[in-house]
Amino acid sequence: MADAEHDEATGEMSEGLQVELFHPDSEREPGDTNKQLLGGRFDVHPIVFPGALLLIGLFIAITLLMGQEQASTVFVGLRTFLESTFGWFYIIAVNVFLFTILYFTFSKYGSIRIGGVEAEKEFSTFSWMAMLFSAGMGIGLMFYSVAEPMLYFGSPPVFFGAEAETGAAGAAAMAQTIFHWGLSPWAIYGLVGLGLAFFSFNRGLPLTFRSIFWPLLGERIYGWPGHVIDLVSVFATLFGLCTSLGLGVAQVNTGLSYVFGSNMLGVMDVPTGTLPQIALIVGITAIAVLSVAAGLDGGVKRLSTVNLYLMFALLGFLLIVGPTLYIAGTFSQGLGAYIGNFLSLTFFTGAIGAGGASSLATTVGDWTVFYWGWWIAWSPFVGMFIARISKGRTVREFVVGVLVLPTLFSAVWLSAFGGSALFNSLYGNGQALAAYNELGQTVAMFSLLEQFPLGAVSGLLATLLVITFFVTSSDSGSLVIDHLTSGGKHDVPRTQRVFWASLEGVVAAVLLWGGGLTALQAAAISTALPFTVILLLMCYTVYLGLRNEYEILESEEFRGHIEEISDREDVAVDSSGGDVVTDISDSSDTTTDD
Repeated sequence: MADAEHDEATGEMSEGLQVELFHPDSEREPGDTNKQLLGGRFDVHPIVFPGALLLIGLFIAITLLMGQEQASTVFVGLRTFLESTFGWFYIIAVNVFLFTILYFTFSKYGSIRIGGVEAEKEFSTFSWMAMLFSAGMGIGLMFYSVAEPMLYFGSPPVFFGAEAETGAAGAAAMAQTIFHWGLSPWAIYGLVGLGLAFFSFNRGLPLTFRSIFWPLLGERIYGWPGHVIDLVSVFATLFGLCTSLGLGVAQVNTGLSYVFGSNMLGVMDVPTGTLPQIALIVGITAIAVLSVAAGLDGGVKRLSTVNLYLMFALLGFLLIVGPTLYIAGTFSQGLGAYIGNFLSLTFFTGAIGAGGASSLATTVGDWTVFYWGWWIAWSPFVGMFIARISKGRTVREFVVGVLVLPTLFSAVWLSAFGGSALFNSLYGNGQALAAYNELGQTVAMFSLLEQFPLGAVSGLLATLLVITFFVTSSDSGSLVIDHLTSGGKHDVPRTQRVFWASLEGVVAAVLLWGGGLTALQAAAISTALPFTVILLLMCYTVYLGLRNEYEILESEEFRGHIEEISDREDVAVDSSGGDVVTDISDSSDTTTDD
């Protein structure tokens, strides 16, 4: 299917075999109760849109009225309470998500095609992967790829029992870092994306979270239960997105200051701090507004492809000028330590021994619980965006693309940057660790790049990459919130997309003013708590949906339709194991991707 037909085809009640046998018996359509405001410039759900605006407005007003000092104190206390009280819950939940999606992949349900047996892929594999990376973890990988290994190198996680600033601490640092950026977070994204894609494309329901609960709620997804689910999804999306935007703008600010200041070029002093970062948010959000106005194909897809090329350029540069053999060894040893300790790591809370429950305030609380809360809060945005671009792929292909490949790429990226920083700390001048200890997380990557030739050039490239990730994240988030607040419609007025892109910048700026990165992190973790409950229920509803799909694929009625289709010479029918039909396509079509 051509990209031009994308918006008309996805999630709509189109004609075909899928509609006749698989879509629910419902007269409702996406956005059928929407209200048009300001002369058609807004096409919004009458409950979710104003409800979201009211709650967001209240949050902004309360934060501003508290004042900067009091707001900071409140956000710090909130984060500490959530991590110490519900840390175990986040850890158990993420494991449930991982094992659930692995079950869907390796069971008979893995052969089910998203969109039905007649569905075609709408994006090439390269474009699909580019958008996955840009939407998923781009800013975070840039921010933490040096900072996190340096933290663990200087203060090894209790789990590994290694001595600080030794080779053993380096191996522990890489294993712990890969753990935080590996299978577990991508399992959250994959599960959410699979659920949204299945119920939208295979069942013809609106592309919103309420649709995933059709097996339990039926038509009630269009009532108050559905409104509440979508409102929680809007908040999780918004604050998860703002956390990443806050991290990104902090690194852009530091990068510009480090590269143009006395550390590298010595051209000019770029101020750092909350006010410069808010100014950067305004400027970069303006760029994001222009991009989001161009839509999915015109803006997001192109920028995502540019992001991927820039990432490969920066990665390739470091592999060439950096300690190449050491990086290769770091990848092998770090990945091996991660895999070898995976089950213990993924269930570790530190409550038994090593400081008891208070250890939740160290590696597990400060990092693992924050990450899991951040990923869960981020999952409506990433999951819906993944669903939006994944029609035509089987469940197994979808999970391999979303779970395995990004994990491997993340391991390579972390090994290159984190491994280079470890090499510098163990065998070089130690500047990477010294800069981290003295100047903090945002400087870590730029201090590392300074140790190699063309440090200023690579530093500027890294800064540009963070900016483009900021823009694509804002763009993608705007499209997702548009879906949630417009009753699941795919086409919304341009003014509406611009509105949400602008509001995301406003909320990120307010949170930065009210408490810096701690406020952003607290907002992400707190919105993730109720959303975790929704995702746990979603595991069951997705199972019910896939089970029902497979039963229909095995039914006599479906077999009768397939026998009629098979008689046509221009149609090719493929089956899984010679039994269940998984693909119906034009036999003259020799391509697999657009």
